[in-house]
Amino acid sequence: MKRRDLERHNLERHPLERHSLDRPTLNPVLVGGMVIAMAGLLVDLRGMVSPVASGSHHEACQGTVNQQVTLSREQLAQLLTVPERDSRDRITQIAGAPYCQLQNIQVRAGVAAERQVYPLAFDPQTRLVILYEGNEYAGYRFSFQ
Repeated sequence: MKRRDLERHNLERHPLERHSLDRPTLNPVLVGGMVIAMAGLLVDLRGMVSPVASGSHHEACQGTVNQQVTLSREQLAQLLTVPERDSRDRITQIAGAPYCQLQNIQVRAGVAAERQVYPLAFDPQTRLVILYEGNEYAGYRFSFQ
């Protein structure tokens, strides 16, 4: 049977279903999904997301707050050279009294960790949080507002 005869035969058997061997059909659901995906690629949603919702906040201080305390660039540079498990006294010699303390946390099982806060003098939106386990310096992190 020739191709033309085969197509005519198929049209006579199923008049509503037209399948052509030359032209593949696209699924409407697939086409709709592709259009939505392409529209999604063209729209930039980053500006619509509030930075407050995705950014971190400073944790609330516990106890007294020493408003006069800030950390200079030189003090920060010295602090970042202190190895972990050094004494708390060495950190205190460099940074002095903290701005405030945060609520204690437990980083390792069974060991309570104390956290002290030092705002940066050159970047008021950033604070250095120093972690102590007992009398040992256990690390630091930056807190961004």
